[in-house]
Amino acid sequence: MTTLGQALASTARHNTERIAILDGDSRITWSQFAERVARTAGALAQRDVRRGERFAIYARNSRRFDELKWAGFWLGAVPVPINWRLAPPEVAHILNDSAVGLIVVEEEFAPVFEVGALAEWSDRLLGLPDAYEAALAEATPAPMGEASEDDDAILLYTGGTTGRSKGVRLTHRNIVSNALAFGLGTGARRDDIYLHVAPMFHSADLLGTAWFLIGASHAYLPDFSPGAFLEAIERYKASATVVVPAILMATVSDPNFGKYDVSSLRLLGYGAAPMAYEWIERTARAFPRGCLSNSYGLTETAPDLTIFDPAEFIAAIESGDRSGIVTSAGKPNVLVELRVVGPDGKDVPDGEAGELWARGPNIMKGYLNLPKETKAALAGGWLHTGDIARIDQGGYVYLLDRKKDMVITGGENVYSSEVEAALHRHPGVREAAVVGLPDERLGEALFAAIVPAPGAKPSVEDIIQHCRPLIAGYKIPRRIDFVEAMPKSALGKILKAELRKTYGG
Repeated sequence: MTTLGQALASTARHNTERIAILDGDSRITWSQFAERVARTAGALAQRDVRRGERFAIYARNSRRFDELKWAGFWLGAVPVPINWRLAPPEVAHILNDSAVGLIVVEEEFAPVFEVGALAEWSDRLLGLPDAYEAALAEATPAPMGEASEDDDAILLYTGGTTGRSKGVRLTHRNIVSNALAFGLGTGARRDDIYLHVAPMFHSADLLGTAWFLIGASHAYLPDFSPGAFLEAIERYKASATVVVPAILMATVSDPNFGKYDVSSLRLLGYGAAPMAYEWIERTARAFPRGCLSNSYGLTETAPDLTIFDPAEFIAAIESGDRSGIVTSAGKPNVLVELRVVGPDGKDVPDGEAGELWARGPNIMKGYLNLPKETKAALAGGWLHTGDIARIDQGGYVYLLDRKKDMVITGGENVYSSEVEAALHRHPGVREAAVVGLPDERLGEALFAAIVPAPGAKPSVEDIIQHCRPLIAGYKIPRRIDFVEAMPKSALGKILKAELRKTYGG
């Protein structure tokens, strides 16, 4: 195994004059990118960022974000990307917990640090792009640091929308291992152009590392909108990207979709949240045949655990069997082991549900400053994912629910994904989320929040009658609210904790 700094040096050496970065009309070769990374590392070192020390990045997607991240890898320092959508107290928790000494902040966001909870960090800022570029002009390229493959490479914070977020410590070995497995599973190519769409403060962006290792080209989307996404695909002739279902749903619904040329796309991966069969089918029709792929993982797994081979996925969609393998997240990637474990800690038979456990070289080192939580999450040498799943005899992994989101109503276990799948089959439903709410008689009662399809006005009784032939009576939500939009995370995940908080009273 190698460190990420060593991997970059090797990539630059073997792809010297090939294009590494496409940024507007600018083209940056691999030798130029590596030189800028080394110079960025020098600028960080001049600001007392050393091996093992942490610095924060508070910015939108850009090539400079990647330069900073790879400069950390080069030095053996630890970048801490921060979700700029968080509230100031949440950001303050991350800065305190990670003890960063420098914050590289996009200049548009700098005023956030002038008052309130973040004011005490105002003297540790380096602005993007102007102050950053000035620092590079004055810096001397730094030699590669003496990092180990088991050193922390990046610190990514999970959650932060409710409660305190946890810092996930991912090592060089974790990230390189995952990149090798994901690149192999999806067929990453040297001649690809990878479009960074998922927020770079999120682990989903680490999937792009596979394309760094093989010397492909990279382009960046700072802010998502359907038009901006489609325009970037057309402009850069992007051939690979990984997004979330919310992005796909918004994009294929855009009335201007047909005005853009998306024929360059060879791989359109998605993950982070399930997507209803109707949306899978619609997306497969909208984009070039055979490019759609599904995967599943967590920040703690750097981040991938499963991959659905694109050709197999399209075949599953075209089969029309909406209850078959198309509802799975594919098979484990080549470097991980997965188990489905019952409450007694023993493996359940094929096809039965239990908690999904994972083991492999991409599993995190642990949570920063949280030894008890780390010990519990990695008990027995396996990551306890907290996800309820089943694995069939063919090795396909089916995610049923988060352990904390499974509803026990009247003594029966109900997986929200099954109920949501039934709801999504109603033509008047655009999005649906199901949670359990306290109930004196049943313990928990099923509640559904529904975003109606444009122009549709379904009633509660319509929804109930629609569900009767599809799922058991005890699985049908009797409490339903029609809403304009779901509460969502920065990556498009529906925040079920927010629904429980809003409706649980």
